[in-house]
Amino acid sequence: MKTNKINSETHYQYALSRIWDLMHKKPSKKSSEGKELNMLLTLVEAYESIHYPIPVIDPIELLKRKMKEKKLKQIDLVQYIGSKSQVSKILHKKQDFTVKMIRNLSKGLNIPVADLIG
Repeated sequence: MKTNKINSETHYQYALSRIWDLMHKKPSKKSSEGKELNMLLTLVEAYESIHYPIPVIDPIELLKRKMKEKKLKQIDLVQYIGSKSQVSKILHKKQDFTVKMIRNLSKGLNIPVADLIG
């Protein structure tokens, strides 16, 4: 496959197959196979960003899911956010997270910081 972009699902599937084969060989980065692997990974990433984008999750919806998953109530978030009124404002999107809140929620509820930033 000698191209500078992936034009179809067929090319995409071929690139994935070739990546798999090359990864099992564990080529050095400077070898021709290593360079080919790097190029294919870049092309696949570009193709996937267009054809298979990862949806961004709203940070508040993510927090609500985490609350449901852990069976938490609003009062349980006070330790991470600050006060009952701030928790309510956050959950109703009337106040943004502060850096301190993001750190606390990330550490306390094991939510990646990037997901809380949105």
